[in-house]
Amino acid sequence: MKGIITKLMTMMLLIGALLAGCSSGASVAEPAELSTGRSITFTMTGENFKFLMDGKDNPDLKVKVGDTVKIIFTSTDGFHDWVVTEYAATQKVKAGETATVEFVADKAGTFEYFCSVGSHRAKGMKGKLIVE
Repeated sequence: MKGIITKLMTMMLLIGALLAGCSSGASVAEPAELSTGRSITFTMTGENFKFLMDGKDNPDLKVKVGDTVKIIFTSTDGFHDWVVTEYAATQKVKAGETATVEFVADKAGTFEYFCSVGSHRAKGMKGKLIVE
């Protein structure tokens, strides 16, 4: 019984400390403030040293902070991946396969998406993810 009481007291102290920290006047972003409610889907292919979408090589992908971004990625030629380091977003595909990567764009900025396979990035297989 003593063990249960000790655990309950510890939990109450932790909850109290957490609530005190939240009421310190600091601005805390609520999930609802970050979410725009939009889900943005981009469908692209990986080919020899380029990403292709709607007939454009390595297109800029533009979204808003809080958007859920979904990349449907197909390799038409060889082994490729789609990576944005800042969001820990990555997806690998073999020739003829399709895979999806999904993440919430929760920070503004311009980030590079790229293929990390071999020298693909250095040979131009990269583009910009612009989060406004």
